[in-house]
Amino acid sequence: MNEEDGQMLQVHDEKSTDLPSPVTSATTPRPKQKLSAAAIIPVWIILSSTVIIYNNYLYNSLEFRFPVFLVTWHLTFAAIGTRVLQRTTNLLDGARDVHISKDIFLRSILPIGLLFSASLILSNTAYLYLSVAYIQMLKAFVPVAILLISWTFRIQEPSKKLAMIVFMISSGVALASRGELHFNLIGFVTQAAAVAFEASRLVMIQILLHGLKMDPLVSLHYYAPVCAVINLAVLPFTEGLAPFYEVMRVGPLILVSNAAVAFLLNIAAVFLVGAGSGLVLTLAGVFKDILLITGSVLIFGAAITPLQVFGYSIALGGLVLYKTSGSK
Repeated sequence: MNEEDGQMLQVHDEKSTDLPSPVTSATTPRPKQKLSAAAIIPVWIILSSTVIIYNNYLYNSLEFRFPVFLVTWHLTFAAIGTRVLQRTTNLLDGARDVHISKDIFLRSILPIGLLFSASLILSNTAYLYLSVAYIQMLKAFVPVAILLISWTFRIQEPSKKLAMIVFMISSGVALASRGELHFNLIGFVTQAAAVAFEASRLVMIQILLHGLKMDPLVSLHYYAPVCAVINLAVLPFTEGLAPFYEVMRVGPLILVSNAAVAFLLNIAAVFLVGAGSGLVLTLAGVFKDILLITGSVLIFGAAITPLQVFGYSIALGGLVLYKTSGSK
């Protein structure tokens, strides 16, 4: 999985429900174990960037081009990992405060899990066609998709400020796409669909799970098994047995370490939630995205143009304005 998909979270300030965490409810509790922002943010940035770069290395350098299998493997690893942590640490003590009835599972967890699986599979598939740098630029469109869905279903009312944010991000992403040297329509459509599913999932979390207190690990504890089973059902019809034959060529150690890094990222997220203000975390996320795009250029030789830099800068400005805006 990649950042929003492999990492499976996007930390936000609990006081702002504009953009809820992808795997958490809108009321994420602060962790009992606290680390300073200076200590945890660099760890989070390194792990987040490593997950994406590692996945891209698997898909394109090692030619292990099986995103459904890799996502399923990550989720299986996470499902097992959270249960081990629950029995050996206090990191999942919050799970005791979350009561998932059969009704909540069928009406909330399962549909959100379906959207989550679709988002993970599609966003990982995009790496087969697009560069890491360009995908990061396209991900900036998620807040716009959230707002459009919210306006369409009248979950929130439009405003001039939000309209300006939509225009900034949309025009910025459009310029970044116009400047992409290796544009691929299949990859673009795949990533656009991933953004749509991700935005729908975030909106559903706000509506269906409002009031449930879940930190990233507790959420992963519940969602990982559901999504893993969904993906396992999809796997025979998409990639079949081919990835199982390729596992030995790539090496089990590579796959285990890849899943472990993604899981460590979710552990870091627990501490990151309480590490600083919304502005600090937003700026850390922006810095991470810039670092990741730079790393994509240096490590994989991805080409970016001045027009893309200009467009993405506009989109990031809109993204920061959106996440730090106190008004809906």
